[in-house]
Amino acid sequence: MYRACRKRVDTSESSGESGTETGAKAPAPDGERQRGWRRWAMDTRPLRRPAYRRLWSSTIVTAVGSQLTAVAVPKQIYDITGSSAWVGAASLAGLLPLIVFALWGGAVADTMDRRKLLLITNTGIAVTSLLFWIQAVTGMESVAALMLLLALQQAFWGLNAPARNASIARLVPEGELPAANALGSTVMQTGQVVGPLLAGALIPVIGLPELYLIDALALCVTVWAVYKLPALPPSAGTGVRRAGVREVVAGFRYIAGHKVLLLSFLADIVAMVLGMPRALFPQLAAETYAPYGEGLALGLLFAAIPIGAVVGGLFSGTFSRARRHGWMVIGAVVVWGAAIAGFGLSGSLWLAVAFLAVAGVADMVSMVFRGAILLSAATDEMRGRMQGVFTVVVAGGPRLADVLHGGAGSAFGAREAAAGGGLLVVAVMLALAVAMPALRRYRV
Repeated sequence: MYRACRKRVDTSESSGESGTETGAKAPAPDGERQRGWRRWAMDTRPLRRPAYRRLWSSTIVTAVGSQLTAVAVPKQIYDITGSSAWVGAASLAGLLPLIVFALWGGAVADTMDRRKLLLITNTGIAVTSLLFWIQAVTGMESVAALMLLLALQQAFWGLNAPARNASIARLVPEGELPAANALGSTVMQTGQVVGPLLAGALIPVIGLPELYLIDALALCVTVWAVYKLPALPPSAGTGVRRAGVREVVAGFRYIAGHKVLLLSFLADIVAMVLGMPRALFPQLAAETYAPYGEGLALGLLFAAIPIGAVVGGLFSGTFSRARRHGWMVIGAVVVWGAAIAGFGLSGSLWLAVAFLAVAGVADMVSMVFRGAILLSAATDEMRGRMQGVFTVVVAGGPRLADVLHGGAGSAFGAREAAAGGGLLVVAVMLALAVAMPALRRYRV
């Protein structure tokens, strides 16, 4: 029933090439697939597609570079003000532009050449990083300027992300979408681990302003890689439209009319809002895990989920060929919730880190298949808007979780809040799976 809502890549699109815009060959038959230990390792089939390989390679550089700026901005604000409240306010200052421009950017991505949109937005992000560097190296010391630049950067990123993610379905065959998502997510998660560590090591050596400059230079690599992509215009037969409020609303109507898409968003909201306990990490490090050293405990807690996600990506061959995408999402969210509950019940720091790492693996599996569902279950003319909503959900969910878990931790205790949130994730996800079978039935 819900397979009917999927639209395979049109082999007669404007590029005039076969298969995808890159002229990709059809996936290898089962008998030619990797065997032995290689089958369990990361599925690298999408890297055979030249255009996808360019896009992915650029991500390797920018995943680390963007994290340098992500560390530098709050560090500079704290150095100027000496206040964590200002650091938090800056984070919120970037959230509203991200939400507005991600939703609008999704509509824009459905109405113009996505390659051109990526060129414009990546150039904008690079210029913003250069402006960050200028204000830092000149000693401006203006929190207002930093917040304005952060809002501008997040606006460009909100425009960029939907087009970038929606383009993947035009660069690889449908059967390789989970593998492509795993490759991209692994790089981003690796950046979240390596970037902050590198920033911490570089600041005493070269200074904080240079972190912005490195990010700007890294973005030049991305702009060049995008320039080398084939044209990605709207699908043949798509009428000329303006990217306005009407198009954004049409995207939400489309989600409401396709339950499998709606459920894929709900699955992420359930996992992140009810089960992301990062707001509790400082309290747990200071109270429950203080005997291990508060600094060590805090660092391990924040690093555990990304490290687990990277491990999951490195062994994505174990799951990327699964065809029951709906069940993979359901199972991953349930495992995430169970692991978070285990984390909350753990009195040992090392056991807690192990549970968070398992949660990170589950999060990677969930990201891979939710992303594949969004790309395969939506028509190409709607993919940009689906990715815009996806960007808002991914960015907004953890922030709502910070508020929810922070309040619950103060009221009931940090461990109780984490464990209760994890159990709620399991219960709500299973209830959704039973009450709305569309996600269970979805496969490719």
